[in-house]
Amino acid sequence: MKRLVGGAALLVAVAIGGAYLNPYNIYDAAAEAGKSYVGSKACASCHEEEYENFIKYSKKAHSFHSVQLMRKQLTSSELKECFHCHTTGYGKPGGFISEKQTPDLKNLGCETCHGPGSAHVDSEDASDILGKVDKDSCKACHNTDRVRAFRYKPMLYAGAH
Repeated sequence: MKRLVGGAALLVAVAIGGAYLNPYNIYDAAAEAGKSYVGSKACASCHEEEYENFIKYSKKAHSFHSVQLMRKQLTSSELKECFHCHTTGYGKPGGFISEKQTPDLKNLGCETCHGPGSAHVDSEDASDILGKVDKDSCKACHNTDRVRAFRYKPMLYAGAH
């Protein structure tokens, strides 16, 4: 029964995601422009306070734990669907590939909300990253039907900074 409920919720989530042009990553244009994901640790040296708050207080910083809890109950295909909303940049240049290959991207990180950080890290120019994030940025994963299916509550800041 547990598997059926989880599978049904996953199917609902995937079906709802299909309503968006790109349900899992709103940063396609940035990725196509040659930007890639570098991991939250790359942000830490310049944004120390924000990074420390994120790691300490944000549920997103530990999101892969949910995937680990469900791993044995999911097919390989279902598991890959989880990666879209529980890792950083899955399916994008420099994004999450696997826990072994890209361990620094296995959780949701700074770039999940702010976009791929490679250009910003190289230039240190604020215009090379999405600085201000609003609720619309979260809708790829935090939409009404997913909230209902997975019983979570979306939060704009979620303890990030």
